Amino acid sequence: MASLEERVAALEAQVAELVGRAPTSAPSNPPGDGDTFWALDGLRQRLPEGHPGAVLYTGTVDLDGERYDWQYGLPVDTVLAGDWSESAAALTALAHPVRLRLLREILGGRRGTAELAGIEELGTTGQLHHHLRQLTAAGWLRSAGRGRYAVPAERVVPLLTILTATHR
Repeated sequence: MASLEERVAALEAQVAELVGRAPTSAPSNPPGDGDTFWALDGLRQRLPEGHPGAVLYTGTVDLDGERYDWQYGLPVDTVLAGDWSESAAALTALAHPVRLRLLREILGGRRGTAELAGIEELGTTGQLHHHLRQLTAAGWLRSAGRGRYAVPAERVVPLLTILTATHR
């Protein structure tokens, strides 16, 4: 079995290959032009013949005066071979309605604990701090100093992707 360093290096090479193949200009068929699978078609074009596939998520988001552009992808065999239990803590942190509400409020601009404590549905101050610690420990939040929190830029699109994936 390959060492951890070898596995990480292989993963980085695969991601670099996927990202390196991304178009540098806007797609010729943006959403709404009748081509439902424009992003999927672009991904398929970038995969070598016989490749088992890849998973890609991407997004461009303007929130509270900040823009977040993000793209990340992995070959499907890498995803299937990974240790899925390593994702449990991050997913568990999202599996509570109060934590999801906190994230929504923070993305919407309410970043201070005093502002957040004023929202009755979030519970007591102690409960609020418990939920903030859970989200911070899982990487969904970071302390922005002086009782303020922010969703790290690299987590905005992944968070919205997970929420989008729950729609049926």
